[in-house]
Order: sequence, then C-alpha cells, then structure tokens
Amino acid sequence: MRDGVTPSYLWLPEGDWQDLIGFMVANYPAVTEVQWRERMARGDVVDAKGTPLRPDSPYRRGLRIFYYRELEEETPIPFEEAILYQDEHIVVADKPHFLPTIPTGRFLKETLLVRLRRRLGIEDLVPIHRLDRETAGVVVLSCNANSRGAYQSLFQKRLVQKEYEALAGPLPGREFPFHYKSRMVEGDKFFTMKEAPGEPNSETTIDVIETRGEHVLYRLWPHTGRQHQLRVHLSALGIPIVNDAFYPVALPCKGDDVSQPLKLLARAIGFPDPLTDEWRWFESRRRL
Repeated sequence: MRDGVTPSYLWLPEGDWQDLIGFMVANYPAVTEVQWRERMARGDVVDAKGTPLRPDSPYRRGLRIFYYRELEEETPIPFEEAILYQDEHIVVADKPHFLPTIPTGRFLKETLLVRLRRRLGIEDLVPIHRLDRETAGVVVLSCNANSRGAYQSLFQKRLVQKEYEALAGPLPGREFPFHYKSRMVEGDKFFTMKEAPGEPNSETTIDVIETRGEHVLYRLWPHTGRQHQLRVHLSALGIPIVNDAFYPVALPCKGDDVSQPLKLLARAIGFPDPLTDEWRWFESRRRL
C-alpha cells in the first residue's frame, strides 16, 4: 500500500504478444507507452513475487502482474469523512457528499476507501456496501478478511435495515407512511436507471419527517437495493430529490462543482452482528 493506494493486478490471458509492453499498450489505451515504460523503469510493475518487469519481458499466459493506478491530476474533495465506530472486524464511516466510496474514473486518492486506508493504516480495508458519490452518510467497511464473509452475507440475506433522509417537494393526497413498488431496469444512459412495466423488483417505504418551507424532509426505508432506487422512486412520484442531476433528466456533468449537493443522506444502518447476535445501529452525524 502506498499512501492508501493498494496495487491493481491482472492475470495475463491467452495471446500472442511478443513482450509485455505490447500487451499493456494494446489493452490499456488510457496509459501511453511512454508512461508504461516510465512505470517499469521505476520498478512499479512487478510479478507475484515482487520481481520488477521490463518492457521487453516475455509475454506469458497466466502471469500475474501488479501495478499502481496513477492520475496526473486529481481535484481535492473539500469535505471530510468521520469514523463513527471501529473494532477488529468493521469500520463504520460517515461519508460526505461528493466523495466516491471507491476509486473509479477520475478519482483515486480522493475516495473514502483510500482516505481511510491512509488514515488507519489498514491495507485490507474493503467496503461491505457502497453509496453513490452524490449521497452522504453511513458506510460499513470490513477490516478483517476472516470475518468479512459473515458481514457480507447480511446484505445478501437482506438482514440489514437502512434508513435514509431526502429533501424533495410536497406530495399531496397521500397518507404516510406508504409503500412504493416498481420495476427498475437500466436507463437509456449507462449511468442511470428507469422504471418499466412488469413485476416490481424494487420497494421503498416513504414517510414524512417535517415540512421545510417549500420542501418536505422525507424518511425512506429501501427494502431492496437497486442502483439509484430512492432517486428513481421519488422522481417517479413527481418529487425528485433537491439537486438531483440525474433524475428526472440527466444534466451535463458539473465537474468539480460541489456547491449543490444532492439532498440525500444515508441516515442510519442496523443489522444483527453475525459474530455476537447483538443488534448494531449506527447513525450519521450529518444533517441535510
């Protein structure tokens, strides 16, 4: 681990490349040949034994290669995460808006995972679930490989209770709380979802907490875990979440603008601890 970043790795597949540099250039076009050669010259591309690999190293199917992902420039996210709880098995963090959970795209060190690895010095730290970059709130991470499967199984068995808050427009004519169900499928754009006819595969319970001027603060309990489920459901009801740049219409990317956070918060998460049977409940300290 280097400054919170752990190496990426790959197994070389079947192929007829003469040398390693030929394979890397052909399969990773986002990194130039010059950059790959520089990384190899620094000894930053190695095999499973830690032996540095050279551009002219022969291509061998099944060889495991480790390398570090690099970004030439990364804009700092000006909001800090907080640690709500930590023991030998899990870390519970309070993620701010705009901070991705894991490295992706143009984000590497400015992610919750890398920040926490760097802060805690725990290389084997892995999120058990994720929040969208735009969503703030509680995230549970595993720091112990031996117990990780037990905590992951809680989500697979739907034993985890999640509670969210969202700020959106009023919804007259409804009695609260109520259940909303729909069938969600991939949207027309690769990063969005949409509703479609058919058997429902998503369900959310919606309640009102309080009225705030022209908006209402809602409490949401997702009973399923579809991507963007809460955002899609409220948008379908005609009350898209305040500052939602995806729903009902996907707007142009705001880039590094952090002035209008999505008004969605993962308020709390609860589950029966798989090791002690104790009911665990963690709440965000953030407010919309």
